[in-house]
Amino acid sequence: MLRRVLELTDRFRAPESAYAHCDLMCGVYDPAQARIEAESVLKSAEKYQDSDDEVFRQRAITIKEERAELVKHHLSVLWTDYFKPPHVEQFPQLHDLFWRAIKAAGDAKKSVDPADGQKLLDLIAEIDDIFQQTKS
Repeated sequence: MLRRVLELTDRFRAPESAYAHCDLMCGVYDPAQARIEAESVLKSAEKYQDSDDEVFRQRAITIKEERAELVKHHLSVLWTDYFKPPHVEQFPQLHDLFWRAIKAAGDAKKSVDPADGQKLLDLIAEIDDIFQQTKS
């Protein structure tokens, strides 16, 4: 009888809380995804500038715009799914940094100036630096 009471007691215990800083096990999120796409944005703008072929230039613009949109997506996911309030407390510039980086991706999307692609890469490097610090 006592064993049955203990079994019932175990079933009705309050569940224990578990805490995680991301949706899945660590290692799913990484600014490298945004960086790779941003490198394509920069390279496409450079190739656009180096070519006189209008068909090639149009393809470079199309690729650049697609990749810039992917940068915006990857940064948004990283911002909203990986970084949590304790990270913002530790790095108060985090929200502004992400906002500027996503805006820079939009600027690079509508520009053929390689400097806009480089600015985007520089902002992603700042995000990556903070990301690396939060992993430890």
